[in-house]
Amino acid sequence: MLGRFLGHIALATLLVPAVTAAEHEPGTVVQVQMRNILYRVTNPVSVHIARLDGELRPTHDGTIASFDDRDSFLIAIRAAEISLSTDALATILNQYAFAASDAPLKEVRITPQGSGLKITGKLHSKGNLPFETVGTLSVTDDGKVRVHTEHIKAAHISVKGLMDLVGIKIANLIKTEKVRGLRVDQDDLILDPTSVLPPPRIEGKLTAIAVRGNQIVQTFGGKPEDTRGRTGNFMSYQGGQLKFGKLTMSPADLVLIDPVPRDPFDFFFEHYKEQLVAGYTKNTPQDGLRVYMPDYAKVKK
Repeated sequence: MLGRFLGHIALATLLVPAVTAAEHEPGTVVQVQMRNILYRVTNPVSVHIARLDGELRPTHDGTIASFDDRDSFLIAIRAAEISLSTDALATILNQYAFAASDAPLKEVRITPQGSGLKITGKLHSKGNLPFETVGTLSVTDDGKVRVHTEHIKAAHISVKGLMDLVGIKIANLIKTEKVRGLRVDQDDLILDPTSVLPPPRIEGKLTAIAVRGNQIVQTFGGKPEDTRGRTGNFMSYQGGQLKFGKLTMSPADLVLIDPVPRDPFDFFFEHYKEQLVAGYTKNTPQDGLRVYMPDYAKVKK
């Protein structure tokens, strides 16, 4: 149903699931900073992390974060700006959320329309009935997402009229007890969002959301921290304990650096070792490690 569809839209748009980290021992939390990263969620889908400041925390008591186990840690955001293109969002929905043969929606397309989104597709559960909807996104006072539907059409008929025709009420469009962190407020959906994207998991408080061009831009927390003199595109991990491959740093002092920062640092967590092997490393006098990695797209070429 369209209500469920809009729920998936908001879920897929945001990267912040409701996850609670386990109690962690002192010295296991790693401070993380990211600047200008094209972070590949899957091979065809990326998000742009313009900036991120936070902590990398173990998800299990008595363990440390490991790059080789993305379920071993989460990223707790203090401040960030993260964007996702409307095309990338449509790809996620078509290939993952609505991939099953009995999925209620098919052939979803998403385009910007003013400060909102225009979503078109087919209601598979209604004989592939074409639909079109325009919705706006906003943030509630407690950091949740409000999805407000301005108008919906199905086969050129207003959905309100169609709902009245088939006897469907807005509160029945989605079974909120089956979707964690989702409730209906009159004709709006209020989400404490979970994500359809794979780990590593991320938590934080959303403070703003906007549509800019073809990008859905999410802001978390406040102002970013000082980058300690670092420029260019990088991911920095400092303090605590961190494992990658056969190496364990304690305290961590690892910076992944884009050697050609003319465009965002194209990083694919699932294939970080390929980028690592294709690059080179330098040690600092303080036993830190600086890893110069080529963009993932260049490694594939």
